[in-house]
Amino acid sequence: MTEDEIREELAIVERSKKDPQAFGKLYEKYFDRIFNFIFRQTDNEELTGDLCSQTFVNALHNLPKYEFRGFPFSAWLYKIAGNEVNKHYRKNKGKKIFSIEELKVRELVEQATEDWDEELVGRLIKYMNELPTDMIQVLELRFFEDKDFREIAFILDMTESGAKMRTYRALDKLRTNFNLKLKYNG
Repeated sequence: MTEDEIREELAIVERSKKDPQAFGKLYEKYFDRIFNFIFRQTDNEELTGDLCSQTFVNALHNLPKYEFRGFPFSAWLYKIAGNEVNKHYRKNKGKKIFSIEELKVRELVEQATEDWDEELVGRLIKYMNELPTDMIQVLELRFFEDKDFREIAFILDMTESGAKMRTYRALDKLRTNFNLKLKYNG
């Protein structure tokens, strides 16, 4: 987002603190992204709908506490959504799921190598699903949600250097196992 877009968004946030109806613009702008973010972690449309609704209810309820920290408003929503998903899995003692979109993985592989085929994409998806949750989270935010390291650090409650290191380790595992030349963009 540009500085002007962030300022405009911040103005909507401030209006929403006084008039909850104004929050509708933020809801419409971010609903699909937050829904897809949650869906990749649940692979269950009904559950995703519930968690997404809870995310926006919590955001609206806690809006008076929102403080601008140099990130787009969406970073705060992603953080709330991630917390809702984690809370769901803790409460239900389930194992977190990551439904990795084949199209996104294909884009990642196409950027990394010209020598790819469907078999490589399938193996990579299978392997990514076996990575630890913390590695999948940074890869998802970095490559599927196009977040920078500062935003990833904010969303996952870690330092920026921690976000970079975790991303580097995940990419290193992929490089080693698949001989890919993935770009770190650190």
